[in-house]
Amino acid sequence: MIVEIVGGADERPEARVVDTDDLSTLRLALGQVTDEEADRALRDAGLGRMEDADTGSLDAAALRAAAEPDADVADWAQRWDRMVETARDRGWVSEDGATLRVHVESAAGA
Repeated sequence: MIVEIVGGADERPEARVVDTDDLSTLRLALGQVTDEEADRALRDAGLGRMEDADTGSLDAAALRAAAEPDADVADWAQRWDRMVETARDRGWVSEDGATLRVHVESAAGA
């Protein structure tokens, strides 16, 4: 699953959740936006925030609510749970389980 922050010079950057059926990975992909624009887009969408240039913090419940309606696989909920458990095992889930830490990458190829 990918949370993309995209927008051109004349557009206001926006956050969108794509590849919702691929729960083997979760990443935050930034298009041609600044870290501040990415942070604002995440906050405006209710999906999370930027921690720094390399890391984002995503609201787990909001991400699930945004992604699940677009899912096309019957066992999506089980796949989601496995993804969160894997993230927890790697230390990428907050203690209260509310947020998921994700790596930031360029969306130039997206």
